[in-house]
Amino acid sequence: MAMPRRRLLVLALLAATSVHAADKPRPWMDTSLSPDKRADLVVAQLTQDEKFRLIRSEFGDNEKGKPQKPAGALGSAGYTPAIERLGIPAVQETDAGLGVRSAGLTGKGSTALPAGLAVAASFDPAIAYAGGAMIGSQARRKGFNGLLAGGVNLVRDPRNGRNFEYAGEDPILAGTIVGNAVKGIQSQHIISTVKHYAINALETGRNTLSADIDETALRESDLLAFELVLDIGQPASVMCSYNRINTVYACEHPWLLNTVLKQDWGYKGYVMSDWGGVHSSAAAANAGLDQESAGNVFDDQVYFDAPLRKDLADGKVPQARIDDMVHRILRSMFASGIIDHPVKAAPIDFNADAVVSRKAAEAGSVLLRNENNLLPLSASVKSVAVIGGHADKGVITGGGSSSVEPPEGNAVPGLEPTDWPGPVRYQPSAPLAAINAQTGGKAKYADGTDIAAAVKLAADSEVAVVFVQQWTAESFDPATMALGGDQDALVAAVAKANPKTIVIIQNNGPVKMPWLSSVDAVLDVWYAGARGGEAIGNLLFGKVAPSGRLPVTWPKDESQLPRPVIVGAGLAGGKPADKVDYNIEGADVGYRWFQKKNLTPLFPFGYGLTYSSFDYSGFKVSQANGEVVADVTVKNTGKLASIDTPQVYVTAPDGAPRRLAGWARVPLQPGQSRTVHIKLNPHALARYQDGWKVAAGSYTFQLGTSATTFAGEAKAAVPAFSVKQ
Repeated sequence: MAMPRRRLLVLALLAATSVHAADKPRPWMDTSLSPDKRADLVVAQLTQDEKFRLIRSEFGDNEKGKPQKPAGALGSAGYTPAIERLGIPAVQETDAGLGVRSAGLTGKGSTALPAGLAVAASFDPAIAYAGGAMIGSQARRKGFNGLLAGGVNLVRDPRNGRNFEYAGEDPILAGTIVGNAVKGIQSQHIISTVKHYAINALETGRNTLSADIDETALRESDLLAFELVLDIGQPASVMCSYNRINTVYACEHPWLLNTVLKQDWGYKGYVMSDWGGVHSSAAAANAGLDQESAGNVFDDQVYFDAPLRKDLADGKVPQARIDDMVHRILRSMFASGIIDHPVKAAPIDFNADAVVSRKAAEAGSVLLRNENNLLPLSASVKSVAVIGGHADKGVITGGGSSSVEPPEGNAVPGLEPTDWPGPVRYQPSAPLAAINAQTGGKAKYADGTDIAAAVKLAADSEVAVVFVQQWTAESFDPATMALGGDQDALVAAVAKANPKTIVIIQNNGPVKMPWLSSVDAVLDVWYAGARGGEAIGNLLFGKVAPSGRLPVTWPKDESQLPRPVIVGAGLAGGKPADKVDYNIEGADVGYRWFQKKNLTPLFPFGYGLTYSSFDYSGFKVSQANGEVVADVTVKNTGKLASIDTPQVYVTAPDGAPRRLAGWARVPLQPGQSRTVHIKLNPHALARYQDGWKVAAGSYTFQLGTSATTFAGEAKAAVPAFSVKQ
């Protein structure tokens, strides 16, 4: 049958229109324009429906009892569809900061970095940058252009279940490390977040509790870490947290989002909510939230669609605010490069990427004890007992959204909990195999469940290496600092049977060690990542000298903490507290709290041993034009090559507890010396008074090997000046 003439004309007109639309100039694709200008050009072309589609993402995967993943999504954390007519790509987001959690276009399996605390323990921005670049590259090759990384919440409690994702208790160290990790991620043209903004310091009751703290104290502690990440890494997005702050939810907190972030810090990117963190439409939008994340699954309703449209119609939210939300999202898409550099599936060199992870694990492992110089072990050792911790299979990782499935699969499947916040995962990098590779097969294994069998193996061996572990995860906090099960009894029994006992700790943070004085060596490897077993082998046998320094103070027990009890803590949990009083310590977090209260920790912040010794000379501090610099000559006085990390702490004229101001990592051969210049962070000298201001006066600078042990002191007169935002 012949097609009617009228229909032929309509089809011809539609075809011509389509060609015309495709050929229409897109001035926003001019890369010589600023991201702001390019975003403005796109906003001018958008329909209202397209604007409202940009300010909310959908959950990008299947969820039990919830809507199925949207068409076009790769099956991951968040998904915002493309605006194809304007050349704006879809945003495909994946978790998280320690590796790519989702399969994407290349199938299951990604490379896991060591814990964030391990990276922080390296005190090395280059290690952080390399790790960020590696996981950013894997995200891109899997088809993702957004990575929910950049965890920088300060460690205010060693029992926080997500400490392993973060970078310690000091805001300058944490901000520097995470800022460089974000910078590395975004070097791959990937959107990175920084999270969880702010003072999300506990998982217990995280959706409801109010973190109560004085605003100035907050600026001088947790917010300072975020401020430094923004300055160094320039993350495309800030993720607001679940909790309330002084009774107001973080994602609808005008002081936090508008006053501090966008006004005082001049942040030009966009604020996305954490999953389930939105509780309103107009209040959240007016307070500074720019995008609701996965509200179709995790929020009570999708607030940034029909409810916000009604608020707009009722005059509760101005159109200019909607346009600003859209502008910020588009600006970040241009600034990060995801529009100019589209992602596509590509092969991943897992072996090369695993080397990045191994080097981070080696740099961040902390030698806590080494009596009688038991370590490093000799490859000629006659026999080694390897005990506990599934060391015959792999190394453990933390749970929740930062749990990374290795390409080879879980080395120890089936451990409880198998559902959220599990599964409990082990990276298939077995310390037993690594030790046997170093010794020519002289190691034997006992799983530690039979303490008597472990004791017999230890007694029959020249050296015993006991692996203990602490599994934690997002969504809960352990109730105590104690190791679970019979691990303490196992260590004590093995140490009694063999005087040459080494303990390897795999952990989320500080734990109690009642057996410490009975063992010769303790090496903290945190969660050691994709090649953790090989890293442990290299460290034990001196192929690499330990160089990590503690990014957290290690308390003796819970009685030394500002809050000895976490109400409702534990995997099963109870009723959580309605609020937590952080004014107890305020800005004096970690080592500053211990100094203020004259407490002696088990191990201080900044502490760490190595296989050599160092001497210091010529320590001095000078200042000019608002820049303060410390100089010191470091000499390796031992017999082995190693890395030293001299740290500079400052005490201001007001007598407040000292603060870490700067540090250097100094690799030295035996007998070698080097003079290092350490630029000190002015925030360590400053106080927040309508801006960061340094008061004139005499400042005391101490050269430390930790926050409590010092090898030199200098005083310097510093004039008053303001720290530039």
